[in-house]
Amino acid sequence: MRRTVHIVLAGLLLIGSVQSASAGLFGHMAAFAAGAVIAHETDKAIRDHHSNAGGVAADGRYAAVSPESEALPNAKMTPGAINPDVTQQNIMETICRPGGYTKSIRPPESYTSKLKREQIRAYGYTDTRMYDYEEDHLISLELGGSPDNPKNLWPEPHHVVGGWGSYAKDELENQLHKMVCDGQVSLRQAQQDIAGNWIDTYKRLIGPTPVETEGRHSHSPG
Repeated sequence: MRRTVHIVLAGLLLIGSVQSASAGLFGHMAAFAAGAVIAHETDKAIRDHHSNAGGVAADGRYAAVSPESEALPNAKMTPGAINPDVTQQNIMETICRPGGYTKSIRPPESYTSKLKREQIRAYGYTDTRMYDYEEDHLISLELGGSPDNPKNLWPEPHHVVGGWGSYAKDELENQLHKMVCDGQVSLRQAQQDIAGNWIDTYKRLIGPTPVETEGRHSHSPG
């Protein structure tokens, strides 16, 4: 960030000297050109400053990139909880049915937003900006997770060093959901896989390194 400050100060001195040395139209034109250069270099410096060493492109200039230690929830605070209305016997009538079952049981945003704010404080995150997190279901709704139990919800960072943020978990949820509905894995096993260590499960089922890209997933998160 020091580079940004130096650029801005140097630019202000340049504008002042140009205006003093040359009055009138030429002076104003030169000052305008100098200002454009400053704006470009300052913007570039800010982008460089907010890029991260983990190879994850931040979502927006001021988006935060969390350490990998924050990719998984606190097991005591967020152990996961299941929805008793979803069983292995009725998956074809619930989570595997076409037509948006999860949308019908998703809790209201007023509830999840309030809980997110409380849990960001409880988790002790240094970044407290709401938009840097998804209030995510550890066991997702499409895998029979509880919709509103606080033990199944936590403020999951969108961007994590290495790519292990909320968008990567969404991809795993899609994969496990397909496997459950295709009969490749039991509902109980999928719930255990996502709740235990979803990163290890991702590496086993999808690949060693995620490509974290917002908006490429086919379902609503959680």
